[in-house]
Amino acid sequence: MNNIQKRLMKPSAATRQDRRGRWISFICVSFIMILTVSIIGFIAIHGLATFTDNHISVWDFLTKSDWNPGQMGANGKPEVGALAMIVASFAVTLLAALFATPFAVAVAVYMTELAPKKGARMLQPVIELLVGIPSVVYGFVGLVVIVPALRTVFGGTGFGVLAGAIVLFVMILPTITSLTIDSLKQVPGYYRNASLALGATRWQTIYKVILRAALPGIMTAVVFGMARAFGEALAVQMVIGNAAIVPTNLVSPTSTLTSQLTSQMGDTIMGTLPNNALWSLALVLLLMSVIFNVLVKLIGKRGELK
Repeated sequence: MNNIQKRLMKPSAATRQDRRGRWISFICVSFIMILTVSIIGFIAIHGLATFTDNHISVWDFLTKSDWNPGQMGANGKPEVGALAMIVASFAVTLLAALFATPFAVAVAVYMTELAPKKGARMLQPVIELLVGIPSVVYGFVGLVVIVPALRTVFGGTGFGVLAGAIVLFVMILPTITSLTIDSLKQVPGYYRNASLALGATRWQTIYKVILRAALPGIMTAVVFGMARAFGEALAVQMVIGNAAIVPTNLVSPTSTLTSQLTSQMGDTIMGTLPNNALWSLALVLLLMSVIFNVLVKLIGKRGELK
């Protein structure tokens, strides 16, 4: 074989570059997968230790509201009931989504249908600014503005589910708004033209055609916003009250899963029941994240079928 034939059979520079790119991509994807599995495994091992090593009943953990893992209760067993934090987490998340969704849809409709150019020019910087504000700033504003206002209006301490929901409402509003805007923009233009050609007014077209066509995307946006609200820790901790009791009303102090984790994790010793119980709370948070992701997938598939 002469030199010309060897050069012809030798991989070109483009082929070598393509192989290197594939290997780099494979290594990065493998690293991400290993990292994800490791995090899930680490949380699962420590979270399940409460039930396997410390012999706490899963039913008691999920249905009882007494939380004091470091001491024995009246029945001679540690008090490891997470119901109060679970209820508070869902209450804050649902209330924040309930507040944010109408505002997000209204802003998205204005930016895409009523005043596309002017609306985007006016509101897009505001949305981007809300995204960039740190959580601690939201929490501090809630602490010095929202909590005193609620205390004046409703009495009590001002801390509670309502204060946390108002703070989270502002925090998840940009997420829901941005994803809703993308959903409305994906509605085909001939939907609008056909509706107007049939004699529908502009509002009828928006309400009965565009919003209904974009409904799966809007629902996905709401679920994404709820996922962020459910996992928010610092801002909620500053206004929720941090009392591990089931909330009796919207302005009674309580505690969410995340606020309990951030406030107590540094005060426990690794391997003890108080520490394992906190890891169990983290495991509940992880499972809820998985559920939110599954909901997003299911809603996405429903939209594709339509």
